[in-house]
Parts: sequence; structure tokens; C-alpha cells
Amino acid sequence: MATVFFSYSHKDEDLRDRLETALASMRRQGLIEAWHDRRLRAGDDFDHDIRAELERADVILLLVSPDFIASDYCFDVEMTRALERHDRKEARVIPVILRACDWHSTPFGKLVAAPRDGKPVRSWPDLDEAFLDVVRMIRSALPSQAPSAALPVPAHAAPPRSNGGARSSNLALRKTFTEADRERFLDEAFEFTARFFE
Repeated sequence: MATVFFSYSHKDEDLRDRLETALASMRRQGLIEAWHDRRLRAGDDFDHDIRAELERADVILLLVSPDFIASDYCFDVEMTRALERHDRKEARVIPVILRACDWHSTPFGKLVAAPRDGKPVRSWPDLDEAFLDVVRMIRSALPSQAPSAALPVPAHAAPPRSNGGARSSNLALRKTFTEADRERFLDEAFEFTARFFE
């Protein structure tokens, strides 16, 4: 099982949460174990524990945004040590471009970024598609000791059929939306429309 370390600005916590949710399938398959600083408990030594987890990680995700680049801790401590470990082949660093910023000129600008072509997650019309692209790239970059049984099923493979009974495609659950869901939808719809007309 590979340990995945999230290096991110707290201003991008909502996007980090969405990425962690998108990685749930890999976690359930036993391919990864995710860690970020919100796992710290009261009384933990912030700097010491983050550095220890950074040293333990097999994969280090740099969740890149203007706030990440502006953060002294993310940039000078976490990113610097991550790249040292990457250069020594002790860990793999994957920049995940969350929001548009000048990341090509940074020390990690030489690395292949996710999503594909380094297109920022926020600029995709559908954030779920963007994070699926990120997950696929992370899956393909996992260390070779990952179990081969957990390889993705080809898209053309037919799902197993049961003899009778209801198929999941015939079932529907009523979805109730909270006020937060409605607000998030309006914010994302406005951002998408504004980007479209730019």
C-alpha cells in the first residue's frame, strides 16, 4: 500500500476534500493510504509530525494554486523536501494543478502535472471529470508494489450479469439537496459561465 501525502494551502481545503473523495476507490482497493495535516490531533507537534509523514510518503501530491505558491511552509518546507526525495527516487511527486497560477516557472514546473496537460481543475466544466483524470494519473504513477489485482477494468469490459433481479440502472434514489449544495451549485455555475464568456 502506498502512502499519499497531500501538500496544500488551507485555502484549497474544499478541493483537497474533493480529491480525497475521488481517491476513495483506490483506498478501498488497498492501493493507497492518504495523509494530510487535518489528521493531526490536539497536542501533536505540527512541524515534526508533518515532516515525519512527508518522509514516510511514497507519493507526494502538491496541490498547486496561487495560495500554495504564496505559502512559505508549503513552498519552502514541504515542496523543497518533496523534490529532494523525488530526485533521489525515494518518492514520487505529482503536481496537481487546482487553480490557474504561474507554476511552470517553479522548481516542480519540470514535472508532468495532473490533470492532463496541467489544465487547472477549476477550469474544467465538470470538477468530477477533472478529479477522475487526476485519479487515473495517480493510479498509473503508483509504485510497482501495488497489487496487480487492483488494476482498472477496461472501459469496454461488460459488467457481470446476475440471473434475474433488478439491475442497478433500473433503480433510483431520491436526492435531497441542502442549502450548501444549492449555494455550491450556484457558485460553480457562475464561475463556469464567467470563464466561458472570457
